[in-house]
Amino acid sequence: MRAERLLLPLSAAAGVAVAWIDSRPRWDDTGVTVGLLVLLAATCGMLVPRHAWRWALAVGLWIPLHAIVTRGDFLMLVVLAFPFIGAYVGAAARRLGGALTGAG
Repeated sequence: MRAERLLLPLSAAAGVAVAWIDSRPRWDDTGVTVGLLVLLAATCGMLVPRHAWRWALAVGLWIPLHAIVTRGDFLMLVVLAFPFIGAYVGAAARRLGGALTGAG
């Protein structure tokens, strides 16, 4: 429980940082942005696998939110697929690792 309380604001701050970088006028590297979203969410999912959806939203909500507020672009909600994939892959890896080592 304590790890969740600490990880939530950290993951949200990391997501805001990625969204800020992505919103810069000269930033045009979608692959790096997607990679960061997946990696950050996977790390959170691996650290605290319970409620992986929470980590996906904390990390990934900010880019679509920015697009909706500034341009009314609701299609950017598709971006959430990447942190969701990352968070659930990280959670699955943690659970699989625990099952293989017998640690639960």
